[in-house]
Amino acid sequence: MLTTSAILLGWQTRLFNDFFSAIPLFGSVADLMRGATGTSDSGGATIKEAARPSVIVVTSSEGERYGVKYDAELRNTVYDRTSSIMGESLGSAALPSIVSEAVWREALSGPGVFFEYAVPVKLSILDGWLGVHMPNTSEDILLRRVFVAFGEDKSRVYYQDVESGLFFGADTASAAGKAQELEIYKNNGAVFAYESGVRIAENAPYMLLMPGASHHPEIQVNAAIRAGDLLDMTLVALGHSNETTTTYYDSGGVLVCVGTQFNIRVSLPGHVFYRRTDDIDATEEALTLSEGELIERARAVAVDTIGKACGSAEVFLKSVEDDGEDSYSVVFGYYIAGGSVLLRDSSHAARVTLQAGTITNVELNFREFSYTGEDLELLPEIQAFAAAGGEFQLCYSDSGQETLQPAWVRIVENGLLRSLRQL
Repeated sequence: MLTTSAILLGWQTRLFNDFFSAIPLFGSVADLMRGATGTSDSGGATIKEAARPSVIVVTSSEGERYGVKYDAELRNTVYDRTSSIMGESLGSAALPSIVSEAVWREALSGPGVFFEYAVPVKLSILDGWLGVHMPNTSEDILLRRVFVAFGEDKSRVYYQDVESGLFFGADTASAAGKAQELEIYKNNGAVFAYESGVRIAENAPYMLLMPGASHHPEIQVNAAIRAGDLLDMTLVALGHSNETTTTYYDSGGVLVCVGTQFNIRVSLPGHVFYRRTDDIDATEEALTLSEGELIERARAVAVDTIGKACGSAEVFLKSVEDDGEDSYSVVFGYYIAGGSVLLRDSSHAARVTLQAGTITNVELNFREFSYTGEDLELLPEIQAFAAAGGEFQLCYSDSGQETLQPAWVRIVENGLLRSLRQL
């Protein structure tokens, strides 16, 4: 009773606030699998970034641009130095207002930092990754591009709503003095497409073009580790490592693991399928999770499985799909050397399905990537841009071969892929 009284008294006096706030809500994937009740983003859940910008551009006060696009290590270094600028600007932003595209472009021509994500991200998700909350705005806005413009005294943040195409701007309390920290980045010839003079630039005006980026690395794909090791890794990641299971190989050579509430199938060269076999108890309190927390649950699984075995590649969020009836699928892909890895049969690196906040299905495609040390020459970006007639990206098509070669690929509206490597 004395101990309980002391705890209650400490809670009321906020003695433990710093301590409890330091404990992440989702301490481990095993905790997630046991069905711990989630909270909204405002409830203190720990949300980690499931993706990083694929492009970062630093513009000096003289209008010179330094762009990072195809060097993941360098991009991470620049991001670590600049992400706080984006976070502080979003977190201290005043009420945003719609601005014209001319205002957006005028801002881009001045000093600041530009961030572009490979796929659209909701503003509320981005806020969670940066550990801030942008007040007075719609958190459901989907965006790919954010620009923090440095003024004489304060910064101003701009972004574009992907769905409506509208541009927004807001004053911030972020100090413009941070611009001095970025003076180490000098002009490397990076330009936005609308500045390039290419006739069809208006089809993708804000694609960054790197004039000297015509050589891209060849990638080695190594064989997956043993099926038993993949199974052990999956059991640990999903919180079943201490449970009693039955394991056997079926007639097709697939390793099967059966537990009291799940089964796992592992087939080489690295395909793992997890399925929860018991029905979710309708009387059990459903987890109240925000989209950010759903992504975090899925991210934790991906990081603890394919993320530990992917070698030089990175695993980033690609999409969140609403399957209906309170079921969502969170999809992740492989990225390397600034390019996206396209797996055969439109498969993904990982697909995690959650129903009522509980993980019910997981599909994992284990692949280990490394650099061969060889570079291949592609069309210069500005020529590929003219040939594509719009935005394109660097891709590596992985259909099971040992080495992957880079190619320019444009993704068209119907989802088909057109290689531009031979143009």
